[in-house]
Amino acid sequence: MKRVLVSDTLAEEGLEVFRKAEGIKVDYRPGLDPAELLEIIGDYHGLAVRSGTKVNAEVFDRAGKLEVVGRAGIGVDNIDVEAASRHGVVVMNTPGGNTVTTAEHTLAMLLAVSRNIPQATASLKAGKWEKSRLKGREVFGKVLGIIGLGNIGRVVADRARGLKMEVIAYDPFLSEEAARRLGVELVELDTLFRRSDYVTVHVPLTDETRGLIDAAALDAMKKGVYVINCARGGIVDEDALYEALASGKVAGAAFDVFVTEPPPPDHPLLGLDNFICTPHLGASTAEAQINVAVAVAEQIVAFLTRGEVQNALNVPAVSEEVLAVIGPFVQLGRILGRIAGQLAPRHLERLTVEVRGEIQAHPIRPIAIAALAGVLKTQLDVPVNDVNAPHLARDRGLELVETRAAESDVFTSLVRVVAEAGEASFEVAGTIFGRAEPRIVRFEGFDLEAVPEGTILVIHNYDKPGVVGRIGTVLGEAGVNISRMQLALNREKGEALALVNVDRDDRGAAERLAEVEHVISVRTIRL
Repeated sequence: MKRVLVSDTLAEEGLEVFRKAEGIKVDYRPGLDPAELLEIIGDYHGLAVRSGTKVNAEVFDRAGKLEVVGRAGIGVDNIDVEAASRHGVVVMNTPGGNTVTTAEHTLAMLLAVSRNIPQATASLKAGKWEKSRLKGREVFGKVLGIIGLGNIGRVVADRARGLKMEVIAYDPFLSEEAARRLGVELVELDTLFRRSDYVTVHVPLTDETRGLIDAAALDAMKKGVYVINCARGGIVDEDALYEALASGKVAGAAFDVFVTEPPPPDHPLLGLDNFICTPHLGASTAEAQINVAVAVAEQIVAFLTRGEVQNALNVPAVSEEVLAVIGPFVQLGRILGRIAGQLAPRHLERLTVEVRGEIQAHPIRPIAIAALAGVLKTQLDVPVNDVNAPHLARDRGLELVETRAAESDVFTSLVRVVAEAGEASFEVAGTIFGRAEPRIVRFEGFDLEAVPEGTILVIHNYDKPGVVGRIGTVLGEAGVNISRMQLALNREKGEALALVNVDRDDRGAAERLAEVEHVISVRTIRL
């Protein structure tokens, strides 16, 4: 008999899955304080939580029998996944449970802001009848620009097409063919801003997407555009949006998320009549809560009774014995994938993972999957792991090609990753030094030896005297410290490449480096 503890509130439908499962005994004890959890967790093989229970390293230290932790929802910020891995505990989530709910909330916000529904409700309850002032706008025939065609963005696109809206989208990591299958026109970001009557964002909050819609972006949009954000606070610059709403450049905006939640009562946006908002309700429906409750219960039961793994975040795809041998190369593949995901051409169609030398005698699938997951993790707004990466890639029209060769020209073993989109491609290769030290040894045709960690500036320049010195000067003036610099030269082309490990990411310094004489390009890798 396997015992499962449910330590947060869970829909009755999920509890029934546990109760009906053979070989499972469930204890429903929502609201346990941390001390109580530590006292009893040693008796359980499974733990089901939502966001309330903090499953930290101390919990795993006490959980001698624990085999699986299931999160009813997407985020696992309250679970120490690294500690779980160290203790051999599988961590699962339920990424699809609230996709439809969040997408529907986006469309509800779009319609509400178009027809002034919140303002009209408040006006009528105040005893007024303001038909002329509250005249709205039809969405029929209007252009909806979707930034990010992940799980939620795709549902928004489907529902919007049902409303007879014209849907265009920006997603640099989606192939043209995959977009066509969705009935969506793929465009560049500046085109989306210029053509859209409505702009909605469905991307994760990262360094690249923070402030994605800023003053310049708003200025590039049509006069009278509407902006919707039900994704993450901070993707839209709130100060810039206030100015655009106040001036009339933006006709209206609808937010479910803020940089600070809850927003302060004196937040400028809250004082505008053409701004509507909700308190992060995107996933808050009865159906969504039932969906994630049933999903997490079914996943935990399947794992404890049949050993089936679904939506796991930390499960190796090979036995422990094999993983001990190829583990460093799996991590290398993941690193190379993350590099490719950041620097490869947009709209990827093919990812080739080539394994050469001694390591190719072992299973190479885990290395290839790790590289694929590394690529997708930099691009998608859903959790990506080695279990769901192939499925996500297929959905996006990205083909994974695995190749092996018995010999490596220089190194004992080599992993090479090539990301292709049409005629454009990006290539990076690496190996393992010692037992587990990853190194980049080839980068877009240049041979070098670089340590892949932290923030790396990739500086491509003509081979002219003084360039390296000026690079150091620019970074020094910006207060950016160089920890390592690896140089490579292509004498035939008269070009050079530098991979510069720096102590922090400074966009201003990178922009100034790009202006240095003889510098061709400056790109940033964040690992």
